[in-house]
Amino acid sequence: MNESLGSASNPPSNTAFVGPRERHVRSFAIRRGHVTQRQRRAYEELFPLIAVPYDVQPIDACSLYGRDAPLVLEIGFGMGETTAAIAQQHPEINFLGIEVYVAGIGALAWRVHGAQLTNVRIVEHDAVEVVRDMIAPKSLQGIHVFFPDPWPKARHHKRRLIAQPFVGVLVDRLCPGGYLHCCTDWEQYAVQMLEVLSLEPRLRNLHAGYAHEPRNPLCERPTTKFHARGARLGHNVWDLVLERPS
Repeated sequence: MNESLGSASNPPSNTAFVGPRERHVRSFAIRRGHVTQRQRRAYEELFPLIAVPYDVQPIDACSLYGRDAPLVLEIGFGMGETTAAIAQQHPEINFLGIEVYVAGIGALAWRVHGAQLTNVRIVEHDAVEVVRDMIAPKSLQGIHVFFPDPWPKARHHKRRLIAQPFVGVLVDRLCPGGYLHCCTDWEQYAVQMLEVLSLEPRLRNLHAGYAHEPRNPLCERPTTKFHARGARLGHNVWDLVLERPS
């Protein structure tokens, strides 16, 4: 997950998953990762074309995309390989990605430009605050949380994104029949995800535990280069697909 530094006119707030002005534990850390020249250029020149500024009021998806279509939110899209692939395969779906690392935002902006995709928008901000402030209740057809930071050290488990009360906020944003698709390649985190999501009364697991394939009601999670490399090394991936019943 990522960090948003904000600006003097629009500083990041220290707000909770719920409640207007309480602090919440960040699920990401500030990192000075390498940004290639192409990523920097895409961030500066292409990202503004599809950027959605952080605001404290819900977005109007019809105006934002110029059409009425199912809206899927992706939290922490990394380098954007999966996001761009799904968006290209499903032009009938609108995708809103949240990320805070410049390299990843630039990478996805470059992919969107190269594939001439019109159904992708990006918010550069803390996902917790975006979901709370910019996503109206019952407005999402789907939520993707693919390979969030596992925070493997026990003292950092409190930073894991798939935990309450944030899961409850995510479910509140799903429309009836909408789905939540999570995956991780850390077994311990997979166990915790299953436990947390199973205890959310408004979700119904579409499988007996973990999904047997990386599909959800709208699309399939593509295999990225990183995922394929892990599979060759014998690393497992656990997918969870749950639905908010109608």
